[in-house]
Amino acid sequence: MAESSYQQESLAGATGVQLVVALYDASIRFLYRAQQCVVDGDVQGRRAAVKKFIDIVMYLQARLRMDVGGSSAAALADFYATMFTMALEASHAASAEQFQEVIACVLNVRDAWVVVARDPEAGRVLPRELRTWEEKFVPANTPSTPVSDGEAVGSRWMA
Repeated sequence: MAESSYQQESLAGATGVQLVVALYDASIRFLYRAQQCVVDGDVQGRRAAVKKFIDIVMYLQARLRMDVGGSSAAALADFYATMFTMALEASHAASAEQFQEVIACVLNVRDAWVVVARDPEAGRVLPRELRTWEEKFVPANTPSTPVSDGEAVGSRWMA
């Protein structure tokens, strides 16, 4: 219970991009759990962990904005589809090695999101449901003003 409260508090002031990183962190934890369940022979645990991983991947994929993200969003969509497939294959084969391969791929993209999180413009291109309250409603004269969902954004980052 205390860990859950700590996690909620630590995410309370997070930006939308930092929340995406947190989703990646959670997905990696579920992959490690699935991998450990393979080692322990825990079929139900493995399936539950893979389901949670897939839920996160589907959530992230459903929020991609092809109209704003262009080729970067398309690349992420392909990545999510591939991770979905690889996780299912690892689970079906009950292969700790295949789970490690998925973990390595997800960690690589997670690290890229950490770099994006350092860019103050990045939050402007996130879908509204992935933006924090502050990112949605900051006064117009501040540098971190988000734009409405339909406006284009001049940023180096898009996805």
